[in-house]
Amino acid sequence: MTRTPIARLRDMIGEQVKVRGWVNALRDQKSVQFVIVRDETGLAQAVLPKQDPPSALNEQVSALAPESAITLTGTVAADERVKLAGLELRVEELQVDSPAEPELPIAPDSALDKRMDWRYLDLRRPDRRLIFAIQTTVEAAMREFWGKEGFMELHSPKLMGSASESGAELFRVEYFERTAYLAQSPQFYKQMAMSAGFGRVFEIGPVFRANPSFTSRHDTEFTSVDVEIAWIDSHEDVMAFEEAWLAHALAAVAAEHGEQIEQTFGARVTVPTLPFPRITLAAAKELLRDRGEPAADAQLDLDPAAERALSAAVLERDGHEFVFVTDYPVAVRPFYHMRHAENPGLTKSFDLLWRGIEITTGAQREHRHGQLTAQAAEKGVDTGPISYYLDFFRFGCPPHGGFGFGLTRLLMQLTAQDNVREVTFLYRGPHRLTP
Repeated sequence: MTRTPIARLRDMIGEQVKVRGWVNALRDQKSVQFVIVRDETGLAQAVLPKQDPPSALNEQVSALAPESAITLTGTVAADERVKLAGLELRVEELQVDSPAEPELPIAPDSALDKRMDWRYLDLRRPDRRLIFAIQTTVEAAMREFWGKEGFMELHSPKLMGSASESGAELFRVEYFERTAYLAQSPQFYKQMAMSAGFGRVFEIGPVFRANPSFTSRHDTEFTSVDVEIAWIDSHEDVMAFEEAWLAHALAAVAAEHGEQIEQTFGARVTVPTLPFPRITLAAAKELLRDRGEPAADAQLDLDPAAERALSAAVLERDGHEFVFVTDYPVAVRPFYHMRHAENPGLTKSFDLLWRGIEITTGAQREHRHGQLTAQAAEKGVDTGPISYYLDFFRFGCPPHGGFGFGLTRLLMQLTAQDNVREVTFLYRGPHRLTP
């Protein structure tokens, strides 16, 4: 007999089935035994009358520990009194595939670090599994949109001979008789694809940051979603693409998981209207000052508190959860961001904020070799180790731009979680390399 997923039991009333999963709970009463069994598709109640004296099958059930892996064979019966889908499985056979130890090391309300120690047990919870079902839907919808728009997928190297952006957050690794670095970003290789004539590219892959931060939104390895587009006129073209792409992905999530997200996490998935609001960094600071929020003139960027305040202000003013903040000063942007011709102290760059957190940094890139080398020199960048990168612009490179997008931050906001650890399959941070 083949295995029947619990989600299909409603269609099999009166039939004998085999269900395989974990013991979610056990109620061993005087006259009847109930086993709540859980698989990846849901929960079901299995019932077994208790004989006097108890049968061998009764004794098997009594010996079960929560989270044991079991196989149950029985007949599906409709019973509207049962809260779990109005049905139950009347047990005929039980096989213990893998018994669990009597005491579980964690509970749903255990401290986060403790749950990370036993992540595979933590991930058995249906609400944790839902997070990764949402991730699957998000990525599929993103790929669908990219496919319709003629994008090509990249798999850029994660071992590099020099820094991709700055050397401050690099992980150094032994590489034969020299030192290599784990990639902070696929940025340089996305730009190489522009010069190679690929036109439009994307990548979903790991990036590494040697950042000793312990905040709720930082990690040392995370999944970055990267996009680069050729033949653009300004960073506005990049923003217009991103908002349409993101709206498509959120519409897919709303359709597939919206009700579950609201029931499980108390969060509503709102499909955003287009276009998203845009505000320059200077105007954003002015708006915050007008509202009595701290936004000192000397501040070159927005700190997390200012990002939350700005998102709240835009939501109140425009009724929109997203806002593009544009035109950051040269001092806080990489040398390869293009500058405004009429105001060379500002870059053609942007951050995208959603519900108070930055999920994207993007820009139009500088594609002119002479200007790029001049900007690198102005910023004091040692161009020797990245001469290969500068070579990408020596033989005709189209105007281009793109963005890097934080997948875990998106999932954190979608599911109203307080920490990226909750939405990362296996988190990596300054003090965590296991499991």
